[in-house]
Amino acid sequence: MSTPSYTLKATALALSLALLGGCSKGPASSAYTLPVETGVSRTLAEHRNHTLRNVQYDIKLQLPTGKDAPIPASETISFNLLNREQALQIDFKEQQDHLHAVRVNGKQIPIVFENEHIVIGPRYLKVGQNQVQIDFTAGNLSLNRNEDYLYTLLVPDRARTVFPCFDQPDLKAVFKLTLTLPQDWKALANAPLQDSVLTGATKTYTYLPSDTIPTYLFSFVAGDFRKVSNNDRGLTMHFYHRETDQDKLESIGPIFSIHRDALAFMEDYTRIPYPFQKFDFVAIPDFQYGGMEHVGAIDYKASTLFLDEGATKDQLVSRSNLIAHETAHMWFGDLVTMRWFNDVWMKEVFANFMADKISKTTVKDSNYDLKFLIDHFPAAYSVDRTAGANPIRQNLDNLQDASTLYGHIIYHKAPIMMRQLERLMGEQAFQEGLQVYLKTYANSNATWPQLIEILDARTTVDLQAWNQVWVNEPGRPIFDYDMQVADGKISSFRINQKAEDGSDRLWPQLFELALVYADSVQELTVNMDKAAVELTEAIGKRAPLTVLFNSSGQGYGVFPVDLRFRAGINQINPVMRASVYINLYENMLNGRTVTPDLLLPITLLESGVETDELNLKLLTGYLSDTYWKFTTPARRAEIAPAFEKNLWDAMEKHKSGNAKKLLFKTYQNIALSKEAQDRLHQVWEAQKAPAGVTLNEDDYTSLALSLAVRDYANSEGILRQQLSRIKNPDRQKRLQFLMPALSGDEQVRDAFFASLKSRSNRDKEAWVGSALSYLHHPLRAASSEKYLRESLELVEEIQLTGDIFFPTNWLQSTFSSYQTPTAAATIREFLAAHPNYNPKLKGKILQAADHVFRAEKLAR
Repeated sequence: MSTPSYTLKATALALSLALLGGCSKGPASSAYTLPVETGVSRTLAEHRNHTLRNVQYDIKLQLPTGKDAPIPASETISFNLLNREQALQIDFKEQQDHLHAVRVNGKQIPIVFENEHIVIGPRYLKVGQNQVQIDFTAGNLSLNRNEDYLYTLLVPDRARTVFPCFDQPDLKAVFKLTLTLPQDWKALANAPLQDSVLTGATKTYTYLPSDTIPTYLFSFVAGDFRKVSNNDRGLTMHFYHRETDQDKLESIGPIFSIHRDALAFMEDYTRIPYPFQKFDFVAIPDFQYGGMEHVGAIDYKASTLFLDEGATKDQLVSRSNLIAHETAHMWFGDLVTMRWFNDVWMKEVFANFMADKISKTTVKDSNYDLKFLIDHFPAAYSVDRTAGANPIRQNLDNLQDASTLYGHIIYHKAPIMMRQLERLMGEQAFQEGLQVYLKTYANSNATWPQLIEILDARTTVDLQAWNQVWVNEPGRPIFDYDMQVADGKISSFRINQKAEDGSDRLWPQLFELALVYADSVQELTVNMDKAAVELTEAIGKRAPLTVLFNSSGQGYGVFPVDLRFRAGINQINPVMRASVYINLYENMLNGRTVTPDLLLPITLLESGVETDELNLKLLTGYLSDTYWKFTTPARRAEIAPAFEKNLWDAMEKHKSGNAKKLLFKTYQNIALSKEAQDRLHQVWEAQKAPAGVTLNEDDYTSLALSLAVRDYANSEGILRQQLSRIKNPDRQKRLQFLMPALSGDEQVRDAFFASLKSRSNRDKEAWVGSALSYLHHPLRAASSEKYLRESLELVEEIQLTGDIFFPTNWLQSTFSSYQTPTAAATIREFLAAHPNYNPKLKGKILQAADHVFRAEKLAR
């Protein structure tokens, strides 16, 4: 159906309803004063929130085997209507031919379908209890169908792509679900199973009514899964998975244990018992996110849960953090839900914030401050330093744009902000405020201003003013200092801050700096509440060997870096070292003090002596980034042999197996010389890791891919042989998908990229992101740059058809390593040719391409 202008649409719609519905009370046009727009507008959502109560869904779906057969469905939507002055709009983002019959209060009515909405005239409704029964074919966009399993993923507004509903977070509802499915399949849903009936080759699961939840948390998973149960500590949990590797299956015990520890922490911290009927979870191959917090049915990416004996400490801690994150969502997001998706960051910040606290108490030998610094600061900076930076809290007029709100700012800058807020208020006052918030809005919805009001009553600080720069505006400060020394002692110490974007904004915050001596470290707290402060505590102290800013890892911004930091390296702890590494990298990007040619040997040197595994991962990540993004191909070829040798030597000298593995993976990442590639091939072919390094099947697959993207001899044969070594069918399918992107034949790669223009070939978004990273690898840049313009042309479609992280994943995987002026020009020309481009998507492009523009500047 074509989309005429709204005036014509409204006139045609009013006329058709008048003809079909006969006489109605009041003027016919009064029913259509509320526009029928695509998506879910804020105007529509607010109207329905004011007029609908006690919403319930009774949904029946018949799931076939395979992935292409239609899914017959029916539902009954029950609700109380407070007034019937407007037509009722029910969201359904599908074609009209998916709708077969609509009955309102027992009477079949003509189907009126406009701009993704079923429109029901007021004459069919009544004030009080109503029922709308709909026969339909379920939409496929968000069913994630595979040959032998499927799963829903409905955040932020994707429930309407599967079934008709009121798809907004502040119309929480009770769901009653019935699934008919192949007899050998299992299924998991939000609520406990009520009964199961076998009928020939199928069975029917009927679930109890769910807890009261928003549509984006409605979920079911069905297919060929194995089920494991655990009933320790008084709560039975069920875990569904498809893993076949026996070594990875040893993870199951720890997975249950981590969940229980996280639940115990949250119950103690919030003083609210686990608030829902059940707690089950499922591991899904190549799930789009790390996890999704569906009530009673959490989804996880399988590879994040199943770890074997070769797992690094970082992988183990990351798994604990992920599980803690999704568990914390049961309170923050599920029990109390944001009113509108402009506050989606609230549920994410508290999930991350609580996950960090949980890991601090439950993960053995964890360094909370170090983990927090490394997890959040580089990721937040990667967006906040760019021309596309966005504030934590953003405006949102229509839910169809909600996916553009997601990114590193809400997941990583927001926890930094929240930790500053906790420090400003004090931990106890902050915790008490959160407890009041959860109890006040339990099973309901709340906004950020409502939380700020609760917290503001528990502190003397003006949180409203503080909130403006930290939450409502993007960007970060840049710090400088002037230290004067007389007679071997500090005579003055002045610290200045200014906004990176040149504005006159200030970021009030607390952070530490360290005066480092040969025999000790003195740490001083800075209350940076003005544009310039005098650090009076430093005056009279002896002149240090070096000054280390943000030594506790809590301050936010670009801090000055003293290149003499190694003079006191034996005195500074892992958090201080991490802060130095981050400051070095950020100053390099800003062209202050540090250049790529200087940073590379520093990171290489530190990688050889750094003993903390998390710091080593940070360092090797910076080394790889600088090597591929900010070092010219000619310079890389020049330094590669020495770099490769130094990395291999550092790997052999390190005592920790995890450190050895990190350094080996970095060696694999940067290998350019024939000698290095031959060495990698020997490891892969013999499946014999270097001494002290543990490699698993996934690592050997990664090696095969690294050799292929380097056009190593018989690359296609290497990939085929690796495919034959893989036993798990899901991982086999992934490699099969990636192989054309790695082909040494440019025409095959061209055909693969062309195939991605079809939405059906982008269904496995994690696979697409991985394929793009190989397709656009720096070693393939000369032949892949031609894809850039078309990749940008697809972004709007990808935002509408993909899941919430896919536009960012698409852009980051595409632009990850380009450094040519022609690539930068392509981006600028595209944006210039689209002056009215969606501003949030433009921001995503500028974020992904930031290093392309910086590489230009650094090369001058």
